[in-house]
Amino acid sequence: MYSGQLVFSQVTAHLPMHTFRRCVQRYQGERYVKRFRCLDQYLSMAFAQLTYRESLRDIEACLRAHQSKLYHMGIRSRIVRSTLSDANEQRDWRIYADFAQALIRIARPLYAKEDLGLELNNTVYALDSSTIDLCLSVFPWALFRSTKSAVKLHTLLDLRGNIPTFIHISDGKLHDVNVLDILLPEPGAFYIMDRAYVDFERLFTLQLAGAFFVIRAKSNTRFQRRYSQPVEKSGGDRCDQTIVLTGVNSANDYPLPLRRVKYHDENTRKTFNFLTNNFAIPAQTSPAPQEQTVADLYRYRWQVELFFKWIKQHLRIKSFFGTSENAVKTQIWIAISVYVLVAIIKKRLNLSRDLYTILQILSLTLFEKTPLEQILTVQDYKTEVGDTPNQLNLFENLTGQ
Repeated sequence: MYSGQLVFSQVTAHLPMHTFRRCVQRYQGERYVKRFRCLDQYLSMAFAQLTYRESLRDIEACLRAHQSKLYHMGIRSRIVRSTLSDANEQRDWRIYADFAQALIRIARPLYAKEDLGLELNNTVYALDSSTIDLCLSVFPWALFRSTKSAVKLHTLLDLRGNIPTFIHISDGKLHDVNVLDILLPEPGAFYIMDRAYVDFERLFTLQLAGAFFVIRAKSNTRFQRRYSQPVEKSGGDRCDQTIVLTGVNSANDYPLPLRRVKYHDENTRKTFNFLTNNFAIPAQTSPAPQEQTVADLYRYRWQVELFFKWIKQHLRIKSFFGTSENAVKTQIWIAISVYVLVAIIKKRLNLSRDLYTILQILSLTLFEKTPLEQILTVQDYKTEVGDTPNQLNLFENLTGQ
């Protein structure tokens, strides 16, 4: 029988604890703290994410039921919901934001060679935001509309491995396009965005940084065609044009030519107008598999929508344990760090299971002492019934009588 570490301890063993301590020191997270350390707070909140706890009382009850095992989980203090609530309200949320970013820097190289289905050497990002609705009377600091509050999760997703590389948490009033002001463009990377990010002055900043973008054009975009490339309309493309903007402000905001690709999707019977500053990738479906179309790139933007749906369903970021801005951001960043931690474990242990299945298994086995790799590995058991010479045959005995 395996008598080693608890499954929870085996999971947290993949955390870079030296980096965590530096994050705590950077923001003086344990100044005047005598007992309940930042690590105790983080592990308690991570436990809540992994086991789908619903409230601070729920966390307290579950951890107190396993009081004798808390030391082996790395939790050195007694869990009291008021103490945990105070820690979420007062300790700087940037501790856990920086730690989550450190985990992201570990995870990205692990998924750098992930098969995306795009034969591109460039990094491909999808940029989008998701709104989490809140009660206005409970969260007045996150004003969204006159009748409700909300927080927005602005996310830049690396499509290789679906690892979030940039996250900004704001109130609901911040427009999506404003995030481009705080985003540091990566030269040579593709940024896939929807129409909410059409701002030609900000898009020109991406151009000057050497980055590429693929974005849906708005219907009122004014432009003048310079010339057209021939397209094969049987593949769905309708036109491939080089254009210049002629709007009152857009002509000054983006003085260089752009590429306009019009694509008709036979499945949805919708027509899309794309704008991009990349003139190398083909607009139409090519016989060569290494050549990707503009429409193919934009189609992968849907991955960020699936990411938002996944974390809302399987992480605790829709109902919060605290009402202050600090408590909400602390919970969201710890949830993101748990997501990235599970992604790191999946790659390090070379697991074939998906993240959802891994989380479901962990939620029921955190207090067991089974080796982590064994409990997360797919195993098919077959029961074989063989002849046992020591087993008496009742009917033969009866026949013999």
